[in-house]
Amino acid sequence: MWYIRYGRSVRFPPVVAGKNSDCRGSFEILRGKGCGLASKRKRGGFYLVTGFRAWAKLCAITAALGFLVWFCRPALSASPQEAQNPAPPNPGQSVAPANAPGAAETSVPAKADPSAAPSHEPDKSSPPAEINVRQPNIHTRPIMVNVDMVVIGVTVTDPYDRIVTGLDKDNFEIFDEKVSQKILTFSTEDSPISVGMIFDSSGSMADKIEKSKEAALQFFKTSNPEDEFMLIDFNERPDLISAFTSKFDKLQDRLLFVKSGGKTALLDALYLGLNQMKKAHSSRKALLVISDGGDNHSRYTENEVKRAVRESDVQIYSVAVLEPLASRNRTPEEAAGPGLLSDLSEVSGGRMFSVEDASELPDIAEKISIELRNEYVIGYKPSNMVRDGRWRRIRVKLDPPRGLPPLQVYNRTGYYAPTQ
Repeated sequence: MWYIRYGRSVRFPPVVAGKNSDCRGSFEILRGKGCGLASKRKRGGFYLVTGFRAWAKLCAITAALGFLVWFCRPALSASPQEAQNPAPPNPGQSVAPANAPGAAETSVPAKADPSAAPSHEPDKSSPPAEINVRQPNIHTRPIMVNVDMVVIGVTVTDPYDRIVTGLDKDNFEIFDEKVSQKILTFSTEDSPISVGMIFDSSGSMADKIEKSKEAALQFFKTSNPEDEFMLIDFNERPDLISAFTSKFDKLQDRLLFVKSGGKTALLDALYLGLNQMKKAHSSRKALLVISDGGDNHSRYTENEVKRAVRESDVQIYSVAVLEPLASRNRTPEEAAGPGLLSDLSEVSGGRMFSVEDASELPDIAEKISIELRNEYVIGYKPSNMVRDGRWRRIRVKLDPPRGLPPLQVYNRTGYYAPTQ
C-alpha cells in the first residue's frame, strides 16, 4: 500500500517512477498498510490513504464522466420548449430518420427481391408527393353598375279633377333642362308604396281632429297588402308614433289615443318625416300631411325644409283643413300655412287638397289613395351626365289622344344632379 500526503516534495519509489527519480510536487507517496480510501488527521494536516489500483479506477471514472458530458452537450444546452417542439425542416431539406448516423442505432435497408410480386401499396419510407393547387383570384376588379336613372311619378287629371288612366308611353315626352330625353322605362301597375302620415294634433285642430282621424283610417283601409305605413303626430314637437309597418291595425289603435293641444311645429314634423322615409323599403315613397297649415313653433326654416324636399325622392300630398271663410280668425303664420303646403306638394310632384267641411276628409283621403295607385312611373337616363350637383328642372309634355279635353299633369319639378 502507498500513502499519499500533501507536502513539499514527492519521492517516487522505483516501482512507480523509476530508479532514483525525484519530483518536486504537491504529493508524497508513502508505503503503509491498509486499502481503500480513508482520511487521517496528523499534526494539523490531512492524509489521504489509497491504493494504486483505486487511484487508477478513480482516474478512469473521471475520464468517462468527462467524455459523457462532452457527448451530451447539445442536448443539455437545448431549451425545454425546443426539445418538446422541434423546428420543422425547411422545404426541400431531407430529414434524417431516427436511426441515421449519429443516432443510437443504424440499420441498413435490405435489398428488394426481384422475384417478389410488385406491391401496390405506397412506399411509406418515401416522402408524400407535393401537390400545388392554384386558386385564381376572385373579384380582382370591382363590379361597376350604372344607376344614373331618373324615375318620376306622373299624375294626369281631367278638368273635373278626375284621374285619367289608359295613356301609353308615346303620349309622354320628358325634357331635362329643356332637352328632350329618351324614355327607357314606363309603368302603370299598382306597385307597392311606402307612405308616411304626418298628423296635426295641435290646439287649432281641436274641433277637426275626430274627422281627421277618420280620414287617416280611410286612407289605410284602401291600401294594398304590400304597402307599408309610418305615423308621425305633432303639436309643439313631432313624435314618431310608429315606424314603417304593413299592419295598419296597430296605427289605428295608437291614433285613437291622440289628443289635440299646444302649438304647431309643422316644419319640424315634415323634416322628421323626410328623414324617416329614408328607411322605407319600397321604391315609391309619399308623405300625407293632414293639417290646418299654420306653423308657429318649428326650429327648421321654410327654406331648409324645401331644400330637403328637393333632395329627396318623396312625393308630398297635403290636406289643408281650413275653417269657413266667414269664421276665419287666423294669425299670419296660420294664414300662410296653405300656401306653404301647396309649394311643398308642387315641388315634390304631389298635390294639395283644401277642405272647409271636415266631413269631406274621408273622401279626400280615399281619393289620394286611388291617385297614388294610378300613377305613370317614367324613367329615363339624362343626356347630361356631368356630376355637378346642380338643380335640374324637369318638364313633362303630354300629347293626349284625339277627342280628350285638356288634361292636367302633375310631376316633380326637378332634381339635384349627383356630385360623385
